[in-house]
Amino acid sequence: MKTENLQHRVRAVACDHRALESEIYEALVRATDPLERSWARLSGAARIVVKFNMMKLPGRIIYYEGRRRELVDEAVCRCVLRLLLERTTADVVVTDTNPYTRAHLMGTDFNYASILKEFGVSFVDSNAEPISTFDVPGGGLMFERYELSECFQGAEVVSVAKMKNHLFMGLTLCMKNLFGLPPITPPKGRVRSYYHHFIRLPYVLPDLAMVTDPALNIIDALTGQWGREWGGEGRICNTLIAGDHVTATDACGAHLMGHDPESDWPSPPFRRDRNHLLIAANHGFGTVDLDRIDFESEVEGPLADFDSEQTDSEETVQSWRRTTCEQALFYRDRSSELIDRYRGAFIFLQDGEVVWSGENPATLGSRRRLSGNKKDQGMWLKLVDPEERESERFEAYEECLTPFAA
Repeated sequence: MKTENLQHRVRAVACDHRALESEIYEALVRATDPLERSWARLSGAARIVVKFNMMKLPGRIIYYEGRRRELVDEAVCRCVLRLLLERTTADVVVTDTNPYTRAHLMGTDFNYASILKEFGVSFVDSNAEPISTFDVPGGGLMFERYELSECFQGAEVVSVAKMKNHLFMGLTLCMKNLFGLPPITPPKGRVRSYYHHFIRLPYVLPDLAMVTDPALNIIDALTGQWGREWGGEGRICNTLIAGDHVTATDACGAHLMGHDPESDWPSPPFRRDRNHLLIAANHGFGTVDLDRIDFESEVEGPLADFDSEQTDSEETVQSWRRTTCEQALFYRDRSSELIDRYRGAFIFLQDGEVVWSGENPATLGSRRRLSGNKKDQGMWLKLVDPEERESERFEAYEECLTPFAA
């Protein structure tokens, strides 16, 4: 197949994790120069919003072989900003949310604020007003609309991620990086556990990707992390990856990690939930078929030993998935009576009962503890909105129940 007929382009380049910053910049240029579609969008943009996977409290930054182990490295961050400022005339801003403090606001001393100041790049807190409603183009896979910072209106987006495995998603690259965008604080925001939820998250991530449609996607794979997003094991990968579509970029990243981007739950690394990249591709948003991607690589995979950590038995995960779907459909079928009683509140449904209701579930802690003596029964969290403004798509739960019926 001729590369000019392929819709998406991804490049992976070799870059030693011990390289000087100037060498990292040269490698980043080599990876991004061929991405003509990316630069056509970015060069015509009035505003570029960058989401780095870098948010963590300053005292909790972990290093491995001289690089940030769990987060995009400082040198990669500086090189990305330099590249954007040199190649575009856009107003470049960086955004994120802060799940680590009670107020969920970033403040001025977050761990990469000094880098933004160095380049004269402003920061927008995505948990702060003004916040707008964004409809998912063509209709959402889990929700039809999301509340996001107004900074995304009319902007082009760049997603810069770290190469890591993830307990829930199997892997976390440029699409999973977008999970940090929705505001956290109710009433406009949703607590992290609302979207970071069995069944929901693999559909929410493609929704966020379709809303923001990143023009440029970069994976920092100088070093990576095995097992889980936080607290895993470091890996040396000596690579930078860049692509013009988030699904295709992550598919190539997954391939270089040694994972099959066309596989799905329960195949590793997708041990707990569905492959969000495959869901996006099946919806027509990009592809996970490497034969349909203009993919050139200076390195061969697997770059290192990668896998998601198995924390629970397959039988337990199957039960959680099945019963979570059942609770969602229970709500759909009983919504009128639940609305009469719990209007405007958040509720946790388990085994056909409301086991908790209130204004803000953020302080409830682990669902493992909340599940009581029904450890194998999923708990489903829902905002009881009579108008159902977020328009949850219950078809996703029916789809995920199909394997159990078979």
